[in-house]
Amino acid sequence: MLDERDRKILSLLQEDAGLSISACSHPIQRLDETGCVAPRIAVLDRAKMGVPTTVYALIKMAHHADDWIGTFRKVITDIPEIVVAHWLTGNCDYILKVLLPRVEHYDVIYKQIARKVELLDVSASISMEILKSGMALPVEYAR
Repeated sequence: MLDERDRKILSLLQEDAGLSISACSHPIQRLDETGCVAPRIAVLDRAKMGVPTTVYALIKMAHHADDWIGTFRKVITDIPEIVVAHWLTGNCDYILKVLLPRVEHYDVIYKQIARKVELLDVSASISMEILKSGMALPVEYAR
């Protein structure tokens, strides 16, 4: 069971994982052991990494067979520019978040997918501006 102190530490860790070792090492170790803290990663600067452009691709499946879905999952997993993929309800089956050096590079990614799996429909939207971005989770719901 998490208490208010645990929630505060989790919030702070999401802001700066380099918190004072002496002040938080035992509580952080305990939170690690509970599975509340996922593996720590370095968040890289997208502009310095050369991928400032975000494209969201909305995909409608051509087939709903397990083998198509398995192939699709493998294809998108092997493309590093695709950083997020969600299976959706509604008019589209999947949404992909694709990070690119420039918008023209989207064609390369599209062709990588289309050569390996049949798609019914694909539409893409280019992000014009990031209004909010982060990975911090709300901690008040944690038990």
